Amino acid sequence: MTVKKKRIIVLAIVAAILLTLVIWTAWGNTALELNTYTISSDRLPEVFDGYRIAHVSDLHNAEMGKNNEKLLDMLRDAEPDIIAITGDLIDSRNTDIDIALQFTKAAMEIVPCYYVTGNHEARVSEYDELKAGLTEQGVVVLDDERIELELSGETIALLGVNDPSFQTDYLFGDSESVMKNKLQEISDAENEFTILLSHRPELFEVYADNDMDLVLSGHAHGGQFRLPFVGGLVAPNQGLFPKYDAGLYTDENTNMIVSKGIGNSILPFRFNNRPEVILIELNKDI
Repeated sequence: MTVKKKRIIVLAIVAAILLTLVIWTAWGNTALELNTYTISSDRLPEVFDGYRIAHVSDLHNAEMGKNNEKLLDMLRDAEPDIIAITGDLIDSRNTDIDIALQFTKAAMEIVPCYYVTGNHEARVSEYDELKAGLTEQGVVVLDDERIELELSGETIALLGVNDPSFQTDYLFGDSESVMKNKLQEISDAENEFTILLSHRPELFEVYADNDMDLVLSGHAHGGQFRLPFVGGLVAPNQGLFPKYDAGLYTDENTNMIVSKGIGNSILPFRFNNRPEVILIELNKDI
């Protein structure tokens, strides 16, 4: 075989590999997946055994199918009791309030929705318009507050906090102190099963110190680029090889589930990191 033919074969192989990677990456950015977790606790009232929470995070104005029907169909099929939305429903660089409200209006037709802000909501002047629209639809906007979810006379606590960047600098502010103060104000010392919706996973130690049973978070985008056997490559407020990029983390009685999110921001694509909806089932640990 001549040198010229060898070069042609090598170039053809390289081109085929690159084309495969491009196709796979394009598919992976739209191939929405459902990942499920079971959380067990002896603090959970028996009537909440089997309670299901769908978790959506970091939509960033993305649309999965026309009018987000692919995402909405997945939520319907999951048959949750509630939907939790943990921030960055909009994208501050390409804000579209209508897309966000169109999604939440349809989601509210499935089950009640509970929402907390992310850092992108803190950046835009349109946030008051978004909040008003959500409230008008019946979405519960948890603005540094605690409510009770009730079934057959039994309750569990649901807490929601605004992103710390509403109060401190996004990159250089003391988000940890802000979060500590928020949780001290709204948490309760009673032995009640407590769920926290908070956009920021890097504050996991603060959540554990405040005895949260379950934390639902996002923000990390799964590390944007996921490497085999390594995990995420980079995440905001965590830097390279983030500790809390996706999945379940446990510290004694506190479990945190970090969503890889759905949309993208700054970087227009993700690699080896499919967008996801999370479904959590609560089980009574006897």
